[in-house]
Amino acid sequence: MALSFSALKTFLNEKAVQYNTPTFIESDPIQIPKRFSKKEDVEIAGFFAATIAWGNRASIIKSANRIMNLMDDAPYDFVLNATTKDWEGVTPFAHRTFNTIDLQFFMRALQHIYLKHGGLHTLLSPTSKETHMDQAICRLRQVFFSIEHPQRTTNHLANPAKGSAAKRIHMFLRWMVRQDKNGVDFGIWDDISPSLLSCPLDVHSGNVARKLGLLSRKQNDQKALRELDNSLRSLDPKDPVKYDFALFGLGVFEKF
Repeated sequence: MALSFSALKTFLNEKAVQYNTPTFIESDPIQIPKRFSKKEDVEIAGFFAATIAWGNRASIIKSANRIMNLMDDAPYDFVLNATTKDWEGVTPFAHRTFNTIDLQFFMRALQHIYLKHGGLHTLLSPTSKETHMDQAICRLRQVFFSIEHPQRTTNHLANPAKGSAAKRIHMFLRWMVRQDKNGVDFGIWDDISPSLLSCPLDVHSGNVARKLGLLSRKQNDQKALRELDNSLRSLDPKDPVKYDFALFGLGVFEKF
């Protein structure tokens, strides 16, 4: 689909407006953190919902609600105060390959992060010299796995340093950082510029981006993410990931 820059920008802006509405929440995992109002509850609920966000979306939402129930529907209080007995009580759990062992460790790691490192917001805040969020994700990952952990759990937090596009964590960052006037994204990390965000790159958004000439690389990896970053930032340097709504909507809802 060959469009001029101006026509492409107009088209994607229209699609972003079409899908960036509260009705988007009804079938999206973002509805899990939407259950909460306290900043830390939103962060933790969103982190878990994003962590398991692969596969059928109805199944993701069901599993994420199950995690919230296991945390007594008070994720921040649970993370701060849980004991070994509490962690052992969060069983059985399974969502795809994310199982009870992974869930128990993620709860322990988050407790360590909130008690010792200022929380997810602090760890994922970029330095003034960083032009995207990958370095912050790597810092989070370093602290996350600095405590004793089962090796299998490292598969569930993407590693940009090894070339991952880190789709799920970038989706979480969109939720937390992006200033959304339409009531979908939270924008509670308002000290981080939305201009640094990357579009969550998956099969749907990648295929649509290629058809529109925004992306040429065939693999959905970090190199492709940088290419897509450049394309979307040329369209809107202040809010490039608003186009996630356009690419997702075109791919999932319109089978573009």
